[in-house]
Amino acid sequence: MGAGQELPWLLLLYTLLLHCVVSHFPLLSTACRVSTTHTHTRTRTLSLSLSVCVMELETHFGGDKPSPKAARASASVDRTLRLIQSEDPKSRIEAAKEIRRLAKTSQRFRRHFSAAVEPLVRMLRSDSGEAREAALLALLNLAVKHESNKTSIVNAGALEPIIGFLQSERSNLQDHATASLLTLSASSVNKPIIGASGVIPLLVEILRIGSSQAKADAVMTLYNLSTHSDNLSLILKAEPVPPLVDLLKNCKKSPKTAEKCTALIESLVGFDEAKIVLTSEEGGVLAVVEELESGSLQSREHAVGTLLTMCQSDRCKYREPILKEGVIPGLLELTVQGTPKSQSKAQTLLQLLRESPYPRSELQPDTLENIVSNLISDIEVEDQSGKAKQMLAEMVQISMEQSLRHLQQRALVCTPADLPLPTCAAEVPSK
Repeated sequence: MGAGQELPWLLLLYTLLLHCVVSHFPLLSTACRVSTTHTHTRTRTLSLSLSVCVMELETHFGGDKPSPKAARASASVDRTLRLIQSEDPKSRIEAAKEIRRLAKTSQRFRRHFSAAVEPLVRMLRSDSGEAREAALLALLNLAVKHESNKTSIVNAGALEPIIGFLQSERSNLQDHATASLLTLSASSVNKPIIGASGVIPLLVEILRIGSSQAKADAVMTLYNLSTHSDNLSLILKAEPVPPLVDLLKNCKKSPKTAEKCTALIESLVGFDEAKIVLTSEEGGVLAVVEELESGSLQSREHAVGTLLTMCQSDRCKYREPILKEGVIPGLLELTVQGTPKSQSKAQTLLQLLRESPYPRSELQPDTLENIVSNLISDIEVEDQSGKAKQMLAEMVQISMEQSLRHLQQRALVCTPADLPLPTCAAEVPSK
């Protein structure tokens, strides 16, 4: 084979090798960082991962005889699959722990161990606590970022024992079960199945009494499930608003958890029952207002969406509870610094919160100055005039500058026909 013919094969070889190394990079970096206590275990994992790369490269090129490393990797996978189906309980536990370890960061091992899903699900019903926990953790790692494994685990009947673990007195088993449901609920195929399994009330109970991590995983699971329309009413029946409000008050250091809390509350206030509970719950509206003021961009968008939904559904009923919590400064800031959706929602909410009940057609145009001027009296009653007036001044200035820029742009695009004709125009001779 000439040099010209060898070049494409070399490029392909390097590309495949690079793909393998990148795919297993988390294993490489982990192996470099671990303490000396785990050096032997991590080194073995790294060796197996690289061997799998070699094995797949050889398969790509149609090699008749695999290398020793590839053969050892294949033999290790086969041995683990045999052990997970053996009659010896200790062997099954050993295999489950091995699957958990190998599948933790490797997508390839998740694929290679797909055949272990059914025996692992059977282990969830074992009398041995160690076996149940080992199987659950192995399944959790197999499901991460692997859609097929997610659906296979649910189809194999894993939900029933996992739901049982949510009620366990062992907090670590409860935490692992909640984490597993979070991973499984990310699959659109699994969402209606999980919702219909009866697990939603238990997840809401986790919001009340679970560990900090379990609460975070539970709210994210409920959010995942809420994106399937049939599940939203099931979540509402479990009365989640009070624990969601409590979690929102106490998760300031976890923006992701706060985002899911506000997103779920925004979805729920589409129902009258949720709006009533949120306003009657002590500090309920205030928690949403505080998230609107200081949350992440996404949290603020969900928070203003929550308040807007409430005010649009019944302005007379919800205007006062919202104004009472001092929402105006946060809304004004959001009209400038929020996402495009947040800005639009904030301006619409400001219009709904204004004092005048008359339609806009009977008043001056919808400028920000007109909207906020109708709210000054409410702000001063709440003893926030200092901060509010400063923000109002800034907002009016910004609005005036925007109006001036708009007029300047209109002047620039004005057509000659719109301009008055000069009395003495110079004529350009035609050529």
